[in-house]
Amino acid sequence: MYDELFAINVKGVFFTVQKLAPLAECERRHRPHHLDRERHRHGGHQRLRGRQRGAGSMARSFSRELLPRGIRVNAISPGPIDSGILETVNLSQEAADRFRAERTSSNPMKRYGTVEEFAKAAAFLAFDATYTTGIELAVDGGETQL
Repeated sequence: MYDELFAINVKGVFFTVQKLAPLAECERRHRPHHLDRERHRHGGHQRLRGRQRGAGSMARSFSRELLPRGIRVNAISPGPIDSGILETVNLSQEAADRFRAERTSSNPMKRYGTVEEFAKAAAFLAFDATYTTGIELAVDGGETQL
């Protein structure tokens, strides 16, 4: 499981940026790339920290490397977002409800975020935060900050 997640969340980010950077450079605009990564803090998710740190670190490294070419790079670290993923995995309704309750109780806002809230954060970095690069924006209801 770790190898699969690392391949998707770290290797996937690296090779995606590697392929997109020349395309973005051709546009000659200051368009950002956002590295989305999931952040888990509790229980069995501790073993995934290496891949999480990888994406945040890559955002800073890519930002330094690509900024002279007019490309900003930022990372977005979502917390519990109600994206419908729990309905697609092989969990019983009871297990899904228990997981959701655990994540909600550990979150300072005591709720899941919405995909619309995540999209607004991505849009902010893409269009409004034009003097921002190399950051990692936590969109997690305060879970990693409070």
